[in-house]
Amino acid sequence: MFTLPRHLTPLVLQNKKVLYHLLFRISAETLLEVARNPRHLGAEIGFFSVLHTWSQQLKIHPHVHCVAPAGGLSPDRTRWLCSRKNYFLPKKVLREIFRGKFVDALKQAFQDGQLRFEGKLKLLAKPKIFAAWLRPLHRQDWVVYLKPPFGGPEYVLQYLGRYTHRVAISNHRLVSFIDGQVTFRWRDSAHHNQQKLRALPVDEFLKRFLLHILPQGFVRIRHFGFLANRRRTTLLPLCLQLLSATPEPLAEEHASSTEDTPDLYRCPKCGGAMKVIERLTAAEIQLRSPPAVTAAA
Repeated sequence: MFTLPRHLTPLVLQNKKVLYHLLFRISAETLLEVARNPRHLGAEIGFFSVLHTWSQQLKIHPHVHCVAPAGGLSPDRTRWLCSRKNYFLPKKVLREIFRGKFVDALKQAFQDGQLRFEGKLKLLAKPKIFAAWLRPLHRQDWVVYLKPPFGGPEYVLQYLGRYTHRVAISNHRLVSFIDGQVTFRWRDSAHHNQQKLRALPVDEFLKRFLLHILPQGFVRIRHFGFLANRRRTTLLPLCLQLLSATPEPLAEEHASSTEDTPDLYRCPKCGGAMKVIERLTAAEIQLRSPPAVTAAA
């Protein structure tokens, strides 16, 4: 998880599209760069990132959750390299590279005239004042958090099915609306995730909720590395093959018939040729009804 510091909050609120795009890009570049380093993993990884902009109390809290397999393809793409147990990539290195890259990207966005400064931020439009405003970012530790999944891959898939399309607050957290006050539950991570209640005037509640509306057309789930849209068609089957998670390709005697269609595999039941004609996401699979059962002739 990569989180932007609070110091950037006013700038984020006036430049959501630019800053959220940078958060996606810089966090992805950081992961890919550190993972390629032979001192850490030395592999090409793949992952997807999900943007969340809220805290438990609906305050602005931009961060991306990145979900990645614990390993990647070797540079020559002939082996799958696993990370060490309970260790994926060094948090300190990720934090420092993420901070440096993001501040540099902010400076470039300023030079390219991509940032808006309104109201109290108008003075930041001056180069020297903007540079001075950025300096404290180098003196603080940025939050980068890593953890292994709980309960194995099945739990991860089930969890993400609910998590990826979550909005700032779900209905089950809303407790009451009485005398112009909205009361909702929130989890206090500073006190062992204790459940607490928070009441806000309806205007303040709506103000906080509306902070998390994304710019029109903004994509909040993105894929990178060998899961990137332009690469996964070829690289994902290779990863599965190297992990021994797919049937073996057709035998050599069938090579002539499969030369132009490398995605052919043997059926595990009859041994016949199978060709991938469509790839479905987990959500699409759940939405599709099972095939109708017809009586035997």
